[in-house]
Amino acid sequence: MNVQNLNAFDPFADEGDVLGQDNDVGSQQNYIHIRIQQRNGRKVLTTLQGLPKEYDAKKILKAFKKEFACNGTLVDDEEAGQVIQLQGDQRQKISNFLVEEGIPKATIKIHGF
Repeated sequence: MNVQNLNAFDPFADEGDVLGQDNDVGSQQNYIHIRIQQRNGRKVLTTLQGLPKEYDAKKILKAFKKEFACNGTLVDDEEAGQVIQLQGDQRQKISNFLVEEGIPKATIKIHGF
């Protein structure tokens, strides 16, 4: 049994660096992520990250708190930047609020169960 045909053709040499051409593969850039985290018991925490820099996070947090009748805070994260945390499951309400304010629905990702 001879395996010499493997030396003649290298399937990866022809393609080059196909994945290296698109730097956005697997990237979470340019998306607004709305996630939910389970605390203890029935308590949940909704987080919003990836808000564009032209929006003031403090003013948006204040509007969220007033509109949704919940408490919230602004957390500075090393990787995610500024993260807005709200009490309760506010995912759908946040998404509707952002769409009404003019943010395209395609840039909003809702995660969670």
